[in-house]
Parts: sequence; structure tokens; C-alpha cells
Amino acid sequence: MTKSIHPTLNRRTLLGAGAIALASSVTPALAQQKEVLIGAIFPLSGASAQVGVDAKHALETAADIINGNYNFDLPAGKGGGLAGLGGAKVKLVFADHQADPQKGRAEAERLITQDKVAAIVGSFHSAVAATISATTERYQVPYFSADNSSPSLNRRGLKYFFRAAAHDEMFTVAMFDFLDTMRKRGEKVNSVGLFHEDTIFGTDSSNAQRDTAQARGYNLAVDIKYRANSPSLTAEVQQLSSANPDVLMPSSYTTDGILLVKTMSELGYKPKAIVAQAAGFAEKSLFDAVGDKLDGLISRASFSLDLAQKRPVIGKVNEMFKARSGKDLNDNTSRQLMALLILADAIDRAKSVEGPAIREALAKTDIPGEKTIMPWTKVAFGEDGQNMNANPVLLQYLGGKFVTIFPESAAIAKPKWPMN
Repeated sequence: MTKSIHPTLNRRTLLGAGAIALASSVTPALAQQKEVLIGAIFPLSGASAQVGVDAKHALETAADIINGNYNFDLPAGKGGGLAGLGGAKVKLVFADHQADPQKGRAEAERLITQDKVAAIVGSFHSAVAATISATTERYQVPYFSADNSSPSLNRRGLKYFFRAAAHDEMFTVAMFDFLDTMRKRGEKVNSVGLFHEDTIFGTDSSNAQRDTAQARGYNLAVDIKYRANSPSLTAEVQQLSSANPDVLMPSSYTTDGILLVKTMSELGYKPKAIVAQAAGFAEKSLFDAVGDKLDGLISRASFSLDLAQKRPVIGKVNEMFKARSGKDLNDNTSRQLMALLILADAIDRAKSVEGPAIREALAKTDIPGEKTIMPWTKVAFGEDGQNMNANPVLLQYLGGKFVTIFPESAAIAKPKWPMN
């Protein structure tokens, strides 16, 4: 038998009780967000482990800027956490993809389903980025490509893929703009030699370089594709030496880059000039190993520490990173650090940790270049998630350090040409 309502309970009491019940049912959803979990997938073991260690330092530096009280004029740089979420702090959850695309896919799924991250940032290797971003797309969780440069990544119709930095076609245009400038100055720059590994990074990079060389009237003296992490590059270097291009353009990760330079030295091949697609040729570990053989090497880049002369905040951020890592920001770590700041800014504006809301905020991003640590015009994403305003620079390794040599608006030194 159903019990009747106690006669002493009036309507106001019932309404109050209902309100309390309703409040208790929605409080978890409306409670102040204390932490925002962001996944970070990088190579933390294996041949590229140092890249992952440096990425961890870069992202932790960015998290310090977001959560601390630095009051930097940068995205999410005012400190104190994310105001849009009641001062919530960013917490990073790291995962190791071991340079394996399928491991990257599995780690992305684990971070989303078990750790409940709001977004994922990564991942150095473009081949791994391809599987991670396909996974995040399925779960409607944003993937922020910090340092992947393959142009095919943003051409797959994905809605949750975003990249603030340039891709290899954009970098390649800058490289050939520089070579055109050297030609105009009377330097002999007629032929190029391509040397590239066989994953998506090397393939996309060489395709861009091959097409641009042809379009601008450069002779392709040699075009060598090699197996990534090859135990020997003797035969390939012999081909390079025989062709002897005016400019060698390598697209290699760190281990392969070290082996390439050592093999060239052993075989007595000295390129007239090297203009590298960064990757391994932006890593301190490579220059620690073979830097004495690379004076005059030129590499494309997203970042110029020289810009700190005009933008003091860059120097301050660099010192924070250096205190953690023992080294200056470089092409990779600057992009990784900036990626988390831009992502956090979007989460702050979204006032939400839900993927679709963050995605919508990212799509509306419009950040002036001077409010970054990069030489970019601004950060604004196209429908494909790519920022086309990420102006590259060219750096030359001179006297044991990199200096900016191109474009003239950013340069602090004239290029040494040829390098030998």
C-alpha cells in the first residue's frame, strides 16, 4: 500500500527537498573544475627518447606558465590557471609511443577512455601523428599537432586536428626563397640533392622539395630514399658524393642524421652546402655528436631565439625552459611549448573540457604573432586545422650555435656560403 504524504509536509517543504535533490544531481557537472587533464604522447624511449625528454620539459614549462603567476603576454600566460574554468590547473598526462604508430594509437585511446583527457598534444613523428589523430577524431577529442610537419596530416578531412606551426611545404618554400636569394647574389646554386627517410615525414618532405625544385628551375642531381634507422648509409653517401649537388637537402631524424654525417666524414665527402628540413638537424644531441663537422649547416625552423632581442618575453620563457632542461629552446621544443599555451587558451575560452566545445574554440582562435614566442604573423586555423600564418626562418650553425640568417627582416647575420 502506498503511503500518503505526511500532513505536516507542505508544498514549500516539498519544493525545497526537490531543489536539494536536483542540486545534488547536477552539482558534479557544475562543480568548479580543479584540473584539466591534457594527454601528451611523445617518444620517451628508444632512438628518439631525448626528443621526448625535451618535449616533456617544454610542456611542463608551458604548464608552469599557465598555472603559475608569471603574467606573460602570451596565450593563457596570465597565470593562475584557466579563468574560464574557475582557475583550474592544467595537468599533463604523458604517454610513450616509442616511435611506433600503432603504439601511439593505443596510447591515445587509453588516454581518452581511461584517463579522460580533454585533448592530446604530440608527437614528433608524423607517422605516429597520423594514427593518433585518426583515433582522437573518432572520439571527438582535439589533437594538437605540436611539431609534426608532414603536410598530408591536415588534408584528411579531420575536424579535430589542429596545427599552429608550419608544415613541410611551407618550410620548403622558405628554403627555396633563400636559395633564390643566393642565386641573385651570384652564388652557384644550380643543383640540389635530396636525401630522405622512408616514413611519412621523409616522403612528404621530399615530394615538396622535388616539386618546388622543378618549378623554380633547379636541377635534381640526386634523389635518395633510404630506410629509416638504417644500420649503414655507405652506399647512399657514395651516391651523394658522385652526384655532388650544389645543395644537399636531408630530411632525417636524429640517429640517421648522425650516421649520415659520420659516414660523409669517413668517406671524405664534404657537401658545398647543407640546407636541412630540421628534424634531427635541430637536435642538440646531433650537434653534440657531430657538430664539429657541421659548421655552416643551414636548417629551416619555426623558432629564432634571436627574436628575444625584440621580444623580451622570449628570453624569459627560454630561461624557464633552460632551468629545467639545461639547454635553450629549439625548433621542436618551442613549438611544443607554444602548442600547449594555444590549446590551453582555447580550453579557457571554451569554458569546458568537452571535445566539441574545445574544437569550436580552437577554430575561432585569432592570436597576434607578437603574443607568441614565434616569428609568426598570427595564429588562426583554416577549415583543415592548419595555421597558414606560421612564417618560417632559416638558421645557420656558426661557431657552435645557431643564428638567424633568413629572411632579412629576422636575420642577425649574413649567411656563410658555401659552408666549406
